[in-house]
Amino acid sequence: MGKMVFHCDGDRCIECNACVTACKNENEVPWGINRRRVVTLNDGVPGEKSISVACMHCSDAPCVNVCPTNVIYHTDDGVVLHNKDGCIGCGYCFYACPFGAPQYPQEGNFGSRGKMDKCTFCAGGPEEANSAEEFNKYGRNRLAEGKLPLCAEMCSTKALIAGDADEIADIFRQRVVERGFDSGGYGFQQKFGQGGAGRGPGAGQKL
Repeated sequence: MGKMVFHCDGDRCIECNACVTACKNENEVPWGINRRRVVTLNDGVPGEKSISVACMHCSDAPCVNVCPTNVIYHTDDGVVLHNKDGCIGCGYCFYACPFGAPQYPQEGNFGSRGKMDKCTFCAGGPEEANSAEEFNKYGRNRLAEGKLPLCAEMCSTKALIAGDADEIADIFRQRVVERGFDSGGYGFQQKFGQGGAGRGPGAGQKL
């Protein structure tokens, strides 16, 4: 079974928000819902990084584990989808998700929740692929058309990449090798230590 993933390269993201706009336009996301957003870390400080964040389609997704109606599920491609027909708007998935991916449109007074909405990796939902019903509930099913999510395809610097996990890992591994082992994705220095500028593959650090 394959595993579809997103990865955002913090050294390439320029905070243009093209991914956010592409997602909203392609899927006609309801007003007030942002399936994808750009977050800047250490804003205004030298060395700040921006990353594009959405549902990460976790292998052991906490939203799947806490949903009381079992409407959140994994596809054969490892994409985390949900069935809006069974959603009761309890909000458990929102509190469980470390990325804040689940969104709820306000559908009434006193902040009452509607059906949960989130990134689908442009894979639609449980309805027939590319049907009007599927599009109205979940947006475009680009995977059924043999295409990748539009947010990644629209990224001008290719900071946001999407696809099979093994291929994405190979792409990012090559980027780290070319840039040096003290660079790469956010959290690299926290994991492997500070310094080491210009060190190459013989430095003993693993990719």
